[in-house]
Amino acid sequence: MSAGTPVRDLVLVTGMTGAGRSTAAKALEDLGWFVVDNLPPQLLSSVVDLMGRADTEETRLAVVVDARSRWFFAELTGALRRMSESGLRPSVLFLEASDDVLVRRQEAARRPHPLQEGGRLLDGIHKERTVLAALRGDADVLIDTTSINVHQLGAKIATAFGDPSSRTLRATIVSFGFKYGIPVDADLVADMRFLPNPFWVPELRPLTGLDEAVRAYVYGHPDAVAFLDSYDQLLQTLTGGFVREGKRFVTIAIGCTGGKHRSVAMAEALGERLRSHDVTTLVMHRDLGRE
Repeated sequence: MSAGTPVRDLVLVTGMTGAGRSTAAKALEDLGWFVVDNLPPQLLSSVVDLMGRADTEETRLAVVVDARSRWFFAELTGALRRMSESGLRPSVLFLEASDDVLVRRQEAARRPHPLQEGGRLLDGIHKERTVLAALRGDADVLIDTTSINVHQLGAKIATAFGDPSSRTLRATIVSFGFKYGIPVDADLVADMRFLPNPFWVPELRPLTGLDEAVRAYVYGHPDAVAFLDSYDQLLQTLTGGFVREGKRFVTIAIGCTGGKHRSVAMAEALGERLRSHDVTTLVMHRDLGRE
């Protein structure tokens, strides 16, 4: 067997059953990653070593680890520590969704939850949340799939892991309405309710923050410009620290009352600011059209 190329990038894909791990794995495969599904953590080092010795030029490895591994999962912390000590810092991609959505998806799949053990489906989900709580807290990339489809999930995966040559920060900006709840996967949250609401302008009410008239109304307020300038400066400060600490993906949530006017317009403007600094940025509007 000829010598291969050592693994340079390792992503651990985990999260709740039904939250989209398989979809994420397929998206990574489409991006050129070598993906191993349901690998016991004890074998993680062996797979990395094997790829380094195999006749392949693949340097990006994604491993799906989940609660199906049962007792193996307890070994995950040690496996990650050994990887870091060897000089390869794994990134953790954690997928989650709300209980009601997980129940619907699991019932549609007509399969019992791996931790259900004769109890209710919700019992298995709650047990899994407990098992994964520490790993969720340490996740480099947290994606809530409650309100997104497979295409939007693929776009988020591509933003986070699509360009292996880039070591700069990658950002997802999500506009939302506070009345529908703050996105659970947000790293930073900004509240646009300090700006005048276009909802109270009759000719603007049926429009959205994607329409030029609404954008002109929102951007025309001096506080909007002041916010963009100061928040842009803050993000530039954070960018260096995030990358230095190995966090190369950040989700920024921009909210207003309903997620239709101010948050949408400001999310688009902030996305333009970040792209001007060469930050790969995806802008999504979670609640647009929901009213």
